[in-house]
Amino acid sequence: MTDFEKVRDYLIELEYTIVHENPEEELFVVENEEAGINNLIIDCEEDILVIEQLIMELPENKGDVYKELLIKNREIVHGAFALDEHGEKLIFRDTLQLENLDLNELLGTLNSLELLLSEFGTRLIEISKLK
Repeated sequence: MTDFEKVRDYLIELEYTIVHENPEEELFVVENEEAGINNLIIDCEEDILVIEQLIMELPENKGDVYKELLIKNREIVHGAFALDEHGEKLIFRDTLQLENLDLNELLGTLNSLELLLSEFGTRLIEISKLK
């Protein structure tokens, strides 16, 4: 069984809906409406599993927002806030080793994202409305 197939099996077992699957790129786009997770990208990159969730586009005045997000980063159990390559979008990102990946490890990352969205979601919405 390939790493891609293993990840697919885990996602199905965890009851995530696979919205898009690209075997050539070894990439999934998944969702779990109950968890508030939509368009989560899961990418099998050689020996690393990259998990990314777009959270929002950042407001123009980012100084205080950056500080608040970095403080919140400390509380995130698995994964972290990160910026896209242009510094304009906030994403949640985690990387896991594919060689030893098990169901509990993937579940830990997904639960961490779900917890982050449930505890900090209202504030993230407020931040997204800043100019």
